[in-house]
Amino acid sequence: MKVPVTTTSLEMLAPAALRPAERMPDDILLIKASLPSPELNRSLYTGIGGDWYWLDRLPWTWSQWMTWLARSEVETWVAHQAGTPVGYFELELQPEDSVEIVYFGVLPQFAGKGIGGYLLTQAVHRAWFIRPGIRRVWVHTCTLDHPGALANYLARGFSVFRTEESHMDVPQEPPGPWPGAGRPR
Repeated sequence: MKVPVTTTSLEMLAPAALRPAERMPDDILLIKASLPSPELNRSLYTGIGGDWYWLDRLPWTWSQWMTWLARSEVETWVAHQAGTPVGYFELELQPEDSVEIVYFGVLPQFAGKGIGGYLLTQAVHRAWFIRPGIRRVWVHTCTLDHPGALANYLARGFSVFRTEESHMDVPQEPPGPWPGAGRPR
């Protein structure tokens, strides 16, 4: 089915613009996934994005994932609570001293517990210091993402630099984390 989609692109132009989340959730450990792992990234991508029409990477082969993740410009960071992965972010160093937060999210069963604000704070902080000379951190979200995504970006200090309207072909229902998962919505 074809649905209207609003895509909002946001940026931060100085580290001082970051407004950190006020609360750090209990027992959170953030670890860089230093070894490229298509299985890990695809699991987080589908587990988080399955309810929100993250469709772009679903057809990727293992080799496509590995090619993307093995690039020195890409970093994956995974948040764990009590030893369990609860969310992640993926950063990409881009030309002109820019870093994109390519993917960011929290697994559904951990949403609403303050992890998202903390994790985004960490993503922005890491993006600014991925290497010296970064001048811009940016991200985009759309109306097919989690309804709290845009508010979280704005709360952390991002400013909107572009809004685009389009139409997108999507399935009747989001794909979920895996075929037949049947997670209640």
